[in-house]
Amino acid sequence: MAIIKVQTTSYDGQKPGTSGLRKKVTVFQQKNYLENFVQSIFNSLPIISKGSILVVGGDGRYYNKIAIKTIIKMAAAHGFAKVIVGQNGILSTPAASCVIRKNKAFGGVILSASHNPGGIDGDFGIKYNISNGGPAPEAITDTIFEQTKNLTEYYLSDASDDLITLNKLTTYTIENMEVEVIDSVNDYVEMLENIFDFSAIKKLFNSGFTLRFDAMSAVGGPYAKRILEDILGAKAGSVVNAIPLEDFGGLHPDPNPVNAEELVTIMNGDNAPDFGAASDGDADRNMIVGRHLAVAPSDSLAILAANAY
Repeated sequence: MAIIKVQTTSYDGQKPGTSGLRKKVTVFQQKNYLENFVQSIFNSLPIISKGSILVVGGDGRYYNKIAIKTIIKMAAAHGFAKVIVGQNGILSTPAASCVIRKNKAFGGVILSASHNPGGIDGDFGIKYNISNGGPAPEAITDTIFEQTKNLTEYYLSDASDDLITLNKLTTYTIENMEVEVIDSVNDYVEMLENIFDFSAIKKLFNSGFTLRFDAMSAVGGPYAKRILEDILGAKAGSVVNAIPLEDFGGLHPDPNPVNAEELVTIMNGDNAPDFGAASDGDADRNMIVGRHLAVAPSDSLAILAANAY
């Protein structure tokens, strides 16, 4: 293995917002398009980022794994000491924030286009989060954009993609950089246990409380399945569309009464569960559904705040 320099030509329009850079998959598949943007992120970081930790993961949409392998090779070239990546490349946006903070990482690269459709003809996205787990502020995204305008070269390891394992929990080395593949859910569960009263919620489910959670074939599925069914005791099958799919199973992972029509129909039925919910593509936004009542995400947050004490 060795670090190589690749000559490239800059692309117009690689301006990220706080939600990162979102384009069609076919745009990201252009020669060096992804590499240019990743190099621009790394070029914008201070020298102290070398020797630090980088977290990488995404919502499981099409092109996720391909992009992660490229990012790992470029991270090795930049000089990161370690990359932490979710198993199968999976990390919800809230979980990635948690992993960044827990491991005192310098930052993280999150691959998601949020609630936008997935698949080969869908959208792809990439964003940089800073050490506090939150999205990069405008000063950083502006610097990244300036870097994209005049980029002429990028650096990466020439390691074979076959050497970059994502599907099993393991640790290995690319160049001088350690790569750790972690359980995508564990750290997030640990954080939630310190925030919410899991014992009280278990008692609620033991009392016969029922729910239906639609993960919309997106990244929230593994988290909801582990937390709601395996740990808290919700009835098996309470979480539906729980396996992240590259095209979200043809669903549009934007939780609203139109895209989550099946959930709303069930909650309006005669034998509706006590509680319904759905999450979006990267699991940082939700819709709460009661019996004959859908609650907008902003309103559900207001309800939580009003009943916090």
